[in-house]
Amino acid sequence: MEGGLAAMGPRLRAAREHRGTTLAGVSRATGISASTLSRIETGRRKPTLEVLLRLSKEYGVGLDELAGTASASAVEPRPTAPLSFGDDKAVVPLTRYVGGLHAHKHVLPALQAPPARPRQVSHDGYEWLCVLYGRLWLALGDQDLLLTAGDVAEFDTRTPHGVANTGPGGPVEYLIMFGPQGERLRPRTPAATTRANRQAAREAQP
Repeated sequence: MEGGLAAMGPRLRAAREHRGTTLAGVSRATGISASTLSRIETGRRKPTLEVLLRLSKEYGVGLDELAGTASASAVEPRPTAPLSFGDDKAVVPLTRYVGGLHAHKHVLPALQAPPARPRQVSHDGYEWLCVLYGRLWLALGDQDLLLTAGDVAEFDTRTPHGVANTGPGGPVEYLIMFGPQGERLRPRTPAATTRANRQAAREAQP
């Protein structure tokens, strides 16, 4: 049980993000202070049973799922309708379980004026981001990256990071794959072989 409690912080954060809500939103709904929620999610504080019961009800998941003892097939599907998040961001959960890699689709609305530099956050985990449509501003540490459709970025989320729409040109849609405990995507296909390489290989054959 001690190990389950230690791993529960990332699962609670994953469940909250899966629901598309903020620490402040959960605090208002449950009466648990945002600072307490943050300490629990980062492993600096162990949740009490009362807190877990409140969060289980708020996130719509069972205690066994939060403890990591429920199988993925036993988890009920999550709603796939867009959920409001922050300043009009829409988040669509694409995975149906908590723990391990999970995916979301995010939509940022068009802005009326150029934005300020995105507010950055940092936390445990690893993130893979792919822009589907529009122009996304990714502030990653000291870097400012402009990503357009088809661009991909991956980074350790302990690096301060934040995103914003670049302006009034239209909305931005992007996909996120997030591993709360550092899980990463594992490519299983070899690098593409160019036509020249294939020709050279054929000519080298006896």
